[in-house]
Amino acid sequence: MTNSNDIPLAAKPIDRAAHRRTDEAWLSAAFQQTNALVLLMRDGIPLVARDGGLVWMGPEAARVSPAAPRLFLGEDKTGAPVFALELPAKFDLAGSLIEGIGDFADFRQAAARMPAMDANCASTARSLFLWHTSHGYCAKCGGRNAVIDAGWKAQCGLCNAEHFPRTDPVAIMLAVKDGQALVGRQKFWPAGFMSCLAGFCEPGETIEQAAARELFEEAGIVCDPAQAEYIACQPWPFPSSLMMGFILPAQTSEIRIDSAELESARWIPRSEMREILAGKHAELFCPPPSAIAYHILKVWADRDD
Repeated sequence: MTNSNDIPLAAKPIDRAAHRRTDEAWLSAAFQQTNALVLLMRDGIPLVARDGGLVWMGPEAARVSPAAPRLFLGEDKTGAPVFALELPAKFDLAGSLIEGIGDFADFRQAAARMPAMDANCASTARSLFLWHTSHGYCAKCGGRNAVIDAGWKAQCGLCNAEHFPRTDPVAIMLAVKDGQALVGRQKFWPAGFMSCLAGFCEPGETIEQAAARELFEEAGIVCDPAQAEYIACQPWPFPSSLMMGFILPAQTSEIRIDSAELESARWIPRSEMREILAGKHAELFCPPPSAIAYHILKVWADRDD
């Protein structure tokens, strides 16, 4: 059985210790502790070591960029406080205090190589930093927002309105019928790459209804949301979504794609899906195990029904 707690980016999370976020004295002291763990990011891109994990620093990280925004992510299993710093967009490793200890790596590629806790911390930090970057001003009055609660809230300096980081619910789903599964591809994807269909949940609908609606809008496939089978979910920091995976029995099989959403879509027999997941298909390949789409495809491919 697939469990969301074992899905990459969500597996082995730290204790968020939310009760610490408003205690400025504790946060300041915690950052100075010798066992403090600090990860570094630049434009939401993590600093990664040669072994694929994050570069973890201690309180000396503050010397790299003294004015860098700081997040408190929580405490690890030993009780060590975990923080993240966002370095300036123009920060250059060359000639800096941390030259040679790692490189800023594309998150999608880096996450696939990271240990579980590293991936979870980097994913959380990326979502929060990117949210603050795009929400610097109050949506009510236009005043400048201040970052408070250790990075987990923003508050307007003029009207005192509070703003909280958002997470967008996204349905990612696999329609199945007669021993085949529906996959699609977008035109900017590499040749041969295919995946599950996906789409954002709209106001006033359930996530199951969103899954069925997106399947019909993008590929013309009719499904009953009441028959949607939940598989697992995954936090996805691009920029900040919660991917909720489903398998839905299809009532129709004729594909009519929306060319604005998909380049193509096709039904894949279970035997071919197993080849794709094993990397042995002559034409097609799918997302890596770091993406929930892989796990949805595998759940179906491993079945005998």
